Amino acid sequence: MHKTLLFTFLLFLVACGNYSKGTEVDKAPLPAPKAPKNIILLIGDGMGLTQISAGLYMNNNQLHLEDFPVIGLHKPYAFDKLITDSAAGATAFSCGVKTYNGAIGVDADTLPVTNILEEAEARGMATGLIATSTITHATPAAFIAHVSSRRMMEEIATCFLKTELELFVGGGLKYFNRRKSDDRNLVQELEQRGYRVSNHVLEDFDQMAIDYNKPLAYFTADADPLPAAQGRDYLLPASKLAPLFLKKASQKGFFLMIEGAQIDWGGHANNSDYIISEMIDFDRAVGAVLEFAKNDGETLVIVTSDHETGGYAINPGSKMGDIKGAFTSDYHTATLIPVFAYGPGAQFFSGIYENTAIHHKMRSLLGIEKNLQ
Repeated sequence: MHKTLLFTFLLFLVACGNYSKGTEVDKAPLPAPKAPKNIILLIGDGMGLTQISAGLYMNNNQLHLEDFPVIGLHKPYAFDKLITDSAAGATAFSCGVKTYNGAIGVDADTLPVTNILEEAEARGMATGLIATSTITHATPAAFIAHVSSRRMMEEIATCFLKTELELFVGGGLKYFNRRKSDDRNLVQELEQRGYRVSNHVLEDFDQMAIDYNKPLAYFTADADPLPAAQGRDYLLPASKLAPLFLKKASQKGFFLMIEGAQIDWGGHANNSDYIISEMIDFDRAVGAVLEFAKNDGETLVIVTSDHETGGYAINPGSKMGDIKGAFTSDYHTATLIPVFAYGPGAQFFSGIYENTAIHHKMRSLLGIEKNLQ
């Protein structure tokens, strides 16, 4: 028996030695990972692991997030605080720098930092933004503006006139056409620049006739859009349309950011039902984007959050389809945040890394930055 085991062990060592040396074919350099032509970044604002779990258990034990083959974790802290906010968190994704809470596209010294949407446009790529908040809110703002405070909504709105953005969908019409700081009508200025501009009063988003030859601006509310549970229904159709729209807009690829903003608002309200309905709505958008990416073959999809909100927990007494939620806070927490990735380059999003690394990984995969880790 001992001789047999020894012989087997020796064979194993020989096999390992031969494997490490490799054949001539083994020695051939591995092909470089395929780079994505398009990147879609979905941000579930305030979405931590418990928000995902609650959505899963309240949605027949299934979410589209389960289809992602690569999962990592990012460290969401801000420049000077362990607990970040959406402005600093989104700026980390868009610009690759840690900054102070409230900062939009600027570093800790309030100096503007080029964002990935601007770099994509400089390469001839099409770009788009979708949010279930105002389009001037912290997360989308970090991809379009460079201002010292997220509260500067009207100034953020002017930044939509300083870009080549092909598509944006979200609330906040009043910051464009009924401004307090000046008498500009940014809706008219967008139309003068060739945009097809519409809003929720004129027509429902999913009933519009789409002109693929004109950039599109659609305002879903005068201020903040409704929660999904109260009838907001544009995130899914917008997430289906946007990749197709942007793909037609440029042969050089596209960058699209989609935010499920109100998962965060449910956390601030300590309202478990609000979190769950927003989580499920966001996951439907994830599913639409994932279906596009599977058919397209050239699109990297990344799903993450800027931070967790509420210190949300699923308490004893919960069961499938009946969540007993509890909270430790009505603000954000500092827990690590999941990152899901699918498509060309997805393998680089496994592991644990800084939130700024998401920016640098996207830049590297687009060929803007040289080092990819």
